[in-house]
Amino acid sequence: MPDVYVPDLDEGIAYYGTKLGLALAWRTADSAGLLLRDGKTEIVLQTREPKMETDVKVDSVERQVEEVVRAGGKVVVRPFDIPIGKCAVVADPRGNRMVILDSSKGTYRTDPDGNVVGIATPQPQQ
Repeated sequence: MPDVYVPDLDEGIAYYGTKLGLALAWRTADSAGLLLRDGKTEIVLQTREPKMETDVKVDSVERQVEEVVRAGGKVVVRPFDIPIGKCAVVADPRGNRMVILDSSKGTYRTDPDGNVVGIATPQPQQ
């Protein structure tokens, strides 16, 4: 999922949501996730850093970090906790960075307007 900088979150949501037709999945004070038409892929708008980066959701950040290192890549930022799981920054042998994250702690719960109101914890698999 691309991470796109916007100086004003409401204007970003208006452009990507209203004008381009992407559905608001969730929103916090400084970021928002908008779903592409496939209903699975998100663009994350954020107001914190004026840069664009690629974020990839994986099943397990810890396992993916091991795979990247085994394949010749490197860890730029070691795994750390985020509200819904874990996150890390890795790089390929050429230095291209990628943010990886998992939702091992759950997914965002939202109100009817898409505002994040909590975390829905994952259900144990039977």
